[in-house]
Amino acid sequence: MKQAPFEQNIIAMVWDCDKTLISSYMQEPLFRHFGVDGRTFWAEVNALKARYAAQGISVNSDTSYLNHILTYVKAGLFKGLSNKLLREFGKELVFYPGLPQFFGEIKKLIDENPKYKAFDIRLEHYVVSTGFAETIRGSAIAPYVDGIFGCEFIEDVLQPGFLDMPDGATGLKSSSAEAELGLATGPEISQVACALDNTSKTRYLFEINKGSNKYPDTIDVNSTIARESRRVPFENMVYIADGPSDVPAFSILNYNGGSTFAVYPKGDVKAFRQVEALRHAHRVQMFGEADYEPASQSWLWLTEKARAIADQIVERKQAAIRNSAGTPPSHLT
Repeated sequence: MKQAPFEQNIIAMVWDCDKTLISSYMQEPLFRHFGVDGRTFWAEVNALKARYAAQGISVNSDTSYLNHILTYVKAGLFKGLSNKLLREFGKELVFYPGLPQFFGEIKKLIDENPKYKAFDIRLEHYVVSTGFAETIRGSAIAPYVDGIFGCEFIEDVLQPGFLDMPDGATGLKSSSAEAELGLATGPEISQVACALDNTSKTRYLFEINKGSNKYPDTIDVNSTIARESRRVPFENMVYIADGPSDVPAFSILNYNGGSTFAVYPKGDVKAFRQVEALRHAHRVQMFGEADYEPASQSWLWLTEKARAIADQIVERKQAAIRNSAGTPPSHLT
């Protein structure tokens, strides 16, 4: 009999970032650092699609801001913007009440419960964002998460002929003339390495589901894998986000038996109506204020959901044990 590769004893909480974990957008520290008006930047980004369409060029409106950032770098408005600096901006992110402590608290509720410990049931956190992966890695939430998926940039771009060069060499030659004039700068982002949009975020749900995020050299996200052989079944997943842009991810979880939860800022009537519309349309199963303090509605729903999933795993494991045991011999009557 073929042995299943995974115990399916993992619960995965998958989080959006902007407006879900933090009250603003993670690009704000970038704008502050360089003295750029964020409203102007986003107004330009929102106009890109129509302007390029007039040239017969179709752009992805979800990810076009990444290229506009590179345009600002080349124009000198974001001069010296590097991956290291993007990570430093993470220290400026202000999280909603209860975070990041909630991440550790809910892990302990599962990981340290004797009932669940008997079956090695554990909870993992993942952040999937259309924002900067480096900024999230530099934030207070990073030590609590098991994986971060977001947009990434390349600094040292590999040049033609790099295959014939020693490992680590890019083939990029620095300008001695620039160095003499004092114009040479340190590392600077120059290409988009990975761009997530609202639909492609669903790819990472499948990576977590199949286990390709943990075993990238062994499992491909597009591989055909039987449901009973996947690392984290969808029914063991909870997706938490703030709005309509996450409908594709909500849909994947709802269709496959997972759990979905939307958050909104306390007192924000417009945001409340938005998440209520999502619930009414069966896009999410429940919603609550973006407050993760103990005993808040969001804290209660998420912790109870994690326990319910853990209890279901225990029931499946116990049933499997019972079914594997034969009937003991008894006296004839």
